[in-house]
Amino acid sequence: MKVLFIGGTGNISSASSRLAIQRGIDLYHLNRGSSNVHIEGVRTLLGDINKPDSLSVLEKQQWDVVVNWIAFTPEDIERDISRFKGRTKQYIFISSASCYQTPLSYPIITESTPLCNNLWDYSNNKIQCEDLLMKAYKEEKFPITIVRPSHTYDTVIPIAIGGFNEYTTADRILKGQEIIVHGDGTSLWTVTHSDDFAKGFVGLLGLTQAIGHAFHITSDELLSWNMIYKILADSLGKEAKVVHIASDYICAIEPSFTGTLLADKAETVIFDNTKIKTFVPDFKATIPFARGIKRTLDWLDQHPERKFVNPDSTEKIERVLKTYKSLRV
Repeated sequence: MKVLFIGGTGNISSASSRLAIQRGIDLYHLNRGSSNVHIEGVRTLLGDINKPDSLSVLEKQQWDVVVNWIAFTPEDIERDISRFKGRTKQYIFISSASCYQTPLSYPIITESTPLCNNLWDYSNNKIQCEDLLMKAYKEEKFPITIVRPSHTYDTVIPIAIGGFNEYTTADRILKGQEIIVHGDGTSLWTVTHSDDFAKGFVGLLGLTQAIGHAFHITSDELLSWNMIYKILADSLGKEAKVVHIASDYICAIEPSFTGTLLADKAETVIFDNTKIKTFVPDFKATIPFARGIKRTLDWLDQHPERKFVNPDSTEKIERVLKTYKSLRV
């Protein structure tokens, strides 16, 4: 099976690339060659999907599957439909579970949960992308499959504030400084290791039955935010000094947190993974967060240049803490 990943060396996609190679897939990456991630067995095509003049490497190529890991806007999708129509048997769009109804009217999410998130442009753009793809499928038989990851991690720290592509909150824990946990910390959340996500995702590659369908792929492990931060602190060998602050208050002080917090992580979310397990029967998430985050922290220890303590995030966290405490005096 000949598969093209547009991207393929990121936090989520690297694990899927490695597993695809292990399963004998003839995998190509289209990228600019700027990543320092090397995956043995992948054939790299140098080019920028956003620069048509650089895409001569794609001319006259036919694919069994094309996956775009870095499409974010309707314009990206319109471009891909035009380029790959008639040239691939399956086109997979990486959407986002943040597209689901916010706030939820029912906490258990299936693929039929409405897509509606008016609090985050990122999510709204992904929803518009999905709408365009479904229209192309219905009207032009463009062979689409939609995948919606949710808070998937490998080389990043999956927390609500001061994490992901930065080390800010981990650094605060190590230094004994206060950290913010939104709400009372008891709402439930799911974090998924990229190696687990890959099992479900690679199972969809070339799967004819998946054409026209959407899937989320997550762990079944449910954790409160208090437990997520406790596991992180325990893995760092420290005790977290937690300050609980209401999500809407945090975002009132720092509106930049609205997208990732109020529009995504502020309420309980429970994913029903029945659909992906039905289409990919061998899919099962087996990496608990307590084990996965240790792997992440070990990786960061080996790549200290990635321990980015963001001064902007630090300033925002300190401002929220100071404002909150001033009102409690």
